[in-house]
Amino acid sequence: MNEFEQNVQSKRNDAIDAGMGFVVSFVFFAAIFIIAAVVQFVAR
Repeated sequence: MNEFEQNVQSKRNDAIDAGMGFVVSFVFFAAIFIIAAVVQFVAR
């Protein structure tokens, strides 16, 4: 076996990290969209 396979840094599931990354990026872009929509609504 490879040395790195025997001594891993984290045994957490990668799907959890990938899901959290997706959720964080989705919330970030949703917040930008909501702020832009509010600014456009106020500017009318």
